[in-house]
Amino acid sequence: MRKDGAIARDLRVNEMIRIREVRVIDDEGQQLGVMPTAKAFELAQEKGLDLVEVAPTAVPPVCRILDYGQYKYDLQKREREAKRKQKSQTFKEIRMRGKIDVNDLRTKVRRAGQFLEEGDRVKVTVQFRGREMSHANLGRDLLLRAAEMLTEQGTVERQPLLEGRSMHIVMAPLEKRAEKKTGTAEQHNGADAPAVDGGETIGDAVAAKVPQAGAPAETSKPAEQG
Repeated sequence: MRKDGAIARDLRVNEMIRIREVRVIDDEGQQLGVMPTAKAFELAQEKGLDLVEVAPTAVPPVCRILDYGQYKYDLQKREREAKRKQKSQTFKEIRMRGKIDVNDLRTKVRRAGQFLEEGDRVKVTVQFRGREMSHANLGRDLLLRAAEMLTEQGTVERQPLLEGRSMHIVMAPLEKRAEKKTGTAEQHNGADAPAVDGGETIGDAVAAKVPQAGAPAETSKPAEQG
């Protein structure tokens, strides 16, 4: 049988099959073996069904006895469902600063995990300001740490990418995930933030290395989209 979403119009049916012998599979999936094509036609007609060539490159070609109209309908239905599912998967974004503190990081990661659990793709972005651009590698480390904290909810679809004054990764939800208790996911998302020299967070390292020209460090939370 063709895979979901395949187009059936290129299949040869009944009188369009010109080969002398074919391997036949009946409407119940039973192998009937190799036989003359004319005999295969007769078997299909006795059941009021069609003889459809489903593997033309096999030697001999493989045909199935089935209701071709119903077969096409089922294929088109599965194709529509697949497209609908693909369109319904929205794209969310989580934004953070390189100087994000531990609690804010946990909150952001938890929110991203919720989006992934709901089937959404998530773009996690670190925004840089001023001289923070010279420490873009710390933003990369922060993104990878966030991805590590989300391994039970999603997988990295796109590795850290620097665009202008921001860097981001894209995460996709896991297609097949075992049922988990809600508490397990929350416990995982609450894991400790990444630490660098002397137990500082990545945000602390950036704040310590980047002079603020006499201005106090910014503490406002970055916006979340979605």
